[in-house]
Amino acid sequence: MAESDDDLNLVPQPVDRDLFGEDTVLVEAVRRYGAEQHLGRLRDLGRQAGSPRALRWAEFVDTNPPHLRTHDPFGRRVDEVEYHPAWHRLLQAGVRAGLTAGPWEGGADAAAHAARAAALLVWSQLETGHTGALTTSYAVVPGLRADPDLEKVWLPRLASRAYESSLRPPAEKLGSLAGLAVTERQAGSDLRTTRTVAAPEPGGPLESGETYRLTGQKWFCSSPMSDVSVVLAHAPGGLTTFLVPRVLADGSRNTWRLMRLKETVGQRSGAAAEVELADTWGVRLGDEGRGLRVLTDIAASTRLDGVVSSAGLMRAGVVRAVHHARHRHAFGSPLADKPLMQNVLADLALESEAATLLAMRLAAAVDAGETDFLRVAVPVAKYWVSKRAVVLLAEAMECLGGNGYVEEHGVARFFRDSPASSMWEGTGNINALDVLRAMSVQPRSMEVLLGEVDRARGADQRLDAAMDEVAGFLQAAAREARRDPGAVEGGARWMVERLAVVLQAALLVRYAPGPVSSAFLATRVAGGGGTLFGTLPVGRRSTQTIVDRALPA
Repeated sequence: MAESDDDLNLVPQPVDRDLFGEDTVLVEAVRRYGAEQHLGRLRDLGRQAGSPRALRWAEFVDTNPPHLRTHDPFGRRVDEVEYHPAWHRLLQAGVRAGLTAGPWEGGADAAAHAARAAALLVWSQLETGHTGALTTSYAVVPGLRADPDLEKVWLPRLASRAYESSLRPPAEKLGSLAGLAVTERQAGSDLRTTRTVAAPEPGGPLESGETYRLTGQKWFCSSPMSDVSVVLAHAPGGLTTFLVPRVLADGSRNTWRLMRLKETVGQRSGAAAEVELADTWGVRLGDEGRGLRVLTDIAASTRLDGVVSSAGLMRAGVVRAVHHARHRHAFGSPLADKPLMQNVLADLALESEAATLLAMRLAAAVDAGETDFLRVAVPVAKYWVSKRAVVLLAEAMECLGGNGYVEEHGVARFFRDSPASSMWEGTGNINALDVLRAMSVQPRSMEVLLGEVDRARGADQRLDAAMDEVAGFLQAAAREARRDPGAVEGGARWMVERLAVVLQAALLVRYAPGPVSSAFLATRVAGGGGTLFGTLPVGRRSTQTIVDRALPA
């Protein structure tokens, strides 16, 4: 007689959860940064993200990747990407949750960016392919400020809580999404080699602004079905940014030839595209020759979302690992009660909490207008958190044993998706070099970052010693830069890593319980423990406390 499934050692599905309410660290951060009025909405979103229906949406978009349709049956170019219906359900829910440009509107409350970051951290635990369109629709707004007239037209559309997937004139739609088409084949991060050109042609069929014709190719176009994209091209006055709509004001299609969809390591649901521009209409965004400055403003917000999304993936991995270990028995007791597994889970939880604290601190800094702090803290966090997500999720996957390596359990998808944040808007080297550039061009930004860390001084000797170490290194680097810039560049990764860890430690000392901050200081700051997860030099009482804080039983 066959055994009943109820008699087997099977783990229940992690469904019908409140992914916000059960995250103590995130709830505390929302309260800390003055976003209490958003708690109800965030709990609703947390329950939706943890529902069986939303989890199925995430599975559907991953197993049914988009399809490029270049022509209709009669041979006319259409250049459309067709997505599974679940893709539109996810985007619709994200737009309704305010994950696009709403926090930038004039009437937004003082903690709007912190509330949005908390929502994105929750929603990213479902699936991150579709969140790219939400991120770019949020991130382009600082660039729109280069032209107040265009900002007046586009900000309300990008901030709308209504989602429409159809290609129609933006003025006729209830809401719009934005994408980015910047990188070209010959370069990557060196945007000065851009070959796309823009020729002025006044009176084009666009709603407002100075119109141009653009010709060239873009190697990576994120969210190619967006209503408008920010494109970089050479105008007569130098590198310039343009807004390029898919549909023109007269209802005709703009020339936007989709050549191919990328097949990437992860994020199967949201493939980037290669696009060709041929006398394509665009409206100038900012002055000619100021394109890189505009893109810098956009990149800062994109990188911030990379930190938040990585923290969300890390949180998802920790939740799945703890859930599995509590319900799976081996050798007479739950895995979560085994001292070695408990150490692994606690170590993962430490890393996740540090990432969440840092992500929320950055979002609160946007609300507070702390531009000097953000100038250096964002690339520091982007460099570190996005890379730590990859190794954390590899370990979380192993906590599920062989099941973790099976796609349908979800952790494998989180692992596949995790490298994207490290690659998008600057690899590790680019972010490390950006920190060096900030030290040289905007030295006050580093002073402000060190001042943030110094707010925890006196709480723990290990942290105080690390602060002094970092400050000494920065002073030496500043002197060395005048003599041998190459030597400083060679040590940039060590410096940025140490800055990130010390900043996380300072936040934990201020806001986390003693067992959490002490374990982090012992391993990440003082060098105790080992290189891999699961080597915390603390007792079982501490590891149990850390795990229970990560996911209350």
